[in-house]
Amino acid sequence: MATTAVNLPIHEHPLFPSARCIKGECAGCHVNGVMYGCYFCNEPYCYIWFHKECAEAPAEIKHSFHPQHTLMLTNVSRDGPCDLCGQKLLPPFYSCSTCEFKVDLICGMKPSPPAIEHPLCHDHPVVFLKIREEKVPCELCKESIEGPSFSCLECDVYFHVDCVHLSKEVNHPCHSIHPLKLIASESLTDDAEKSCVLCGKIQTEKLLYHCSICNFTSCLGCTKNPPPLVIEHVKTHKHPLTIFPRRISCNCDMCGIKCEFVVYVCLQCDFVTTGGCIDCPRVININRHDHRIHFTHHLGAGYSSCGVCHKSVSQFKGAYSCSVCPNYAVHTRCAVRTDVWDGVELEGIPEIIEDISPFKEVGDNLICHFSHEEHPLKLHNHKDDVIHDERIRCAACVHPVGFDSIYCCEKCPFILHEKCANLPMKKRLVFGTRPYTLMTETTKLTDCKRCGIFSDGFTYSSHGWSDVDVHCGSLNEPLVHDGHKHPLYFAKEELHHCDGCQKNINDYMLRCEDCDFDLCLNCATLPEKIWHRNDGHPLTLCCGEKEKASGKYWCDICERELDPSIWFYTCSDCGVTLHAQCVLGDFSRLMPGQIYWFEKKKIEFEMVPNNHNTRPLCIQCQSRCKASVILKKYKEDNEYICSRSCLSSYLGEEV
Repeated sequence: MATTAVNLPIHEHPLFPSARCIKGECAGCHVNGVMYGCYFCNEPYCYIWFHKECAEAPAEIKHSFHPQHTLMLTNVSRDGPCDLCGQKLLPPFYSCSTCEFKVDLICGMKPSPPAIEHPLCHDHPVVFLKIREEKVPCELCKESIEGPSFSCLECDVYFHVDCVHLSKEVNHPCHSIHPLKLIASESLTDDAEKSCVLCGKIQTEKLLYHCSICNFTSCLGCTKNPPPLVIEHVKTHKHPLTIFPRRISCNCDMCGIKCEFVVYVCLQCDFVTTGGCIDCPRVININRHDHRIHFTHHLGAGYSSCGVCHKSVSQFKGAYSCSVCPNYAVHTRCAVRTDVWDGVELEGIPEIIEDISPFKEVGDNLICHFSHEEHPLKLHNHKDDVIHDERIRCAACVHPVGFDSIYCCEKCPFILHEKCANLPMKKRLVFGTRPYTLMTETTKLTDCKRCGIFSDGFTYSSHGWSDVDVHCGSLNEPLVHDGHKHPLYFAKEELHHCDGCQKNINDYMLRCEDCDFDLCLNCATLPEKIWHRNDGHPLTLCCGEKEKASGKYWCDICERELDPSIWFYTCSDCGVTLHAQCVLGDFSRLMPGQIYWFEKKKIEFEMVPNNHNTRPLCIQCQSRCKASVILKKYKEDNEYICSRSCLSSYLGEEV
């Protein structure tokens, strides 16, 4: 099989042939199922696959339903249905520039005949029909017909386009010893094989092909498009691999996972693999690691856990490892997950080492930072001369200074925490497969979808559609946090609740699988120490006192009872306790004095400190504003907003 890219009219980028078995949707015909011997695009973030036949579709065709003109293959989206089958037209498709006649890829290359005189499924002739207004059941499989169909006008029955060609008995290449018979799945006995031996698909279809002698079952898709009997791919294995069309209990040598359905074997070498692991990528980037990782057939000793799922890896099976980090490895299946890998095979592509340093040293304790190139920044050690002031904030994280060393511009009021000044220009984050770039643009409000907090500091952006603030962008795994005794790792789950704030989580979190401990990204990014006008001492984040709690706790700001199992702030000198929400509020990452424009209501709000002798009333909920910083209607007196929920209600839109 060729391994070099070919330019085909079906797609704008070169396509590579692959021996891998893929479960998914073909980008040509848009049929979802199993593909063998297909083509894929290796351009970054394209990540599409084609059936071999679809990929090799000709640039122009002569069509029996439109013989007067040539039809051209096009990838431009167009509204309307296919003129032959009536279904929604998705690119690529064939069209006539003269007559506007257009058909989808399947109807273009394999048009259904207007009539079939001797169908396999029925005793009378059947005719082709476009989409019907009402849904009708297929006479053969009994499933509802939602697209085009064939109909017997004499009997008033209908058949799916695929079902009309079904034979009652077939000779299957993967089970040549006996013919397979078309039967209803409900007629199988309790001990019969009810899922396809070849692809593992559990039968939701009403019909399947079955050998009652050998208990061999094949779905309609694997009967129509059977897997190859022999695959030669020297990068996977030096010898030809032969299909073993039976369920066997063994682990794949490529990924180490127990085989669930048909495998390919080399008896000479005692080598076993699944079709999905054949031709797996050799060199890739993943969003959990900074370096390229390389596939190896035998991982070897010295690796403890997978860098993605954090479960143990087998030294005797295939996996990915990093040549730079000696103990880093990833399971084969984990590495090529679509939420981990960007879909690009990097073998043979030279690696470009980018300079991701955010500054250059220009003198003793002086740097030139990319976010403030007009003036150098000088380092001030927190032990010597850093003084807390609520109004003085870091331009990157928008937290007040006071506990950490900072870089200051001595010509203008620009300040960065030392740790924020060291944030890399580019990094890979778990939230997407594209690299993220550090952005300093602060003219627009950033609504970080990961932690749900507004910010106008620096952000990490991935092509402008997946911005996260630097708080979430700085979280690395494993995260060692005072709130839990074990390291925490990223996970994306639904219907979990945070052990820090007890709120529901339906997105990314940091998790300890052993303890069933979950932490939302808002709690994970809470500052460990903070100053507050209610106390002259620094407040410390208290990560739950559920086990040690005795008596009642009260918040010194809102004067309401405080649940000690929910994270809160406390002063070790004074013993005061405060709700984390009362201390920080929803606008703690906005810059004081900044004006924010909300387009829908055409209203401007100013970020102001809540430092009045009497806390102002919120114009929406009519409660006293509790948080340290709040929004004030610009150029208006006594019109304040205390929280994000009140802002949403006031504007009449979700913000």
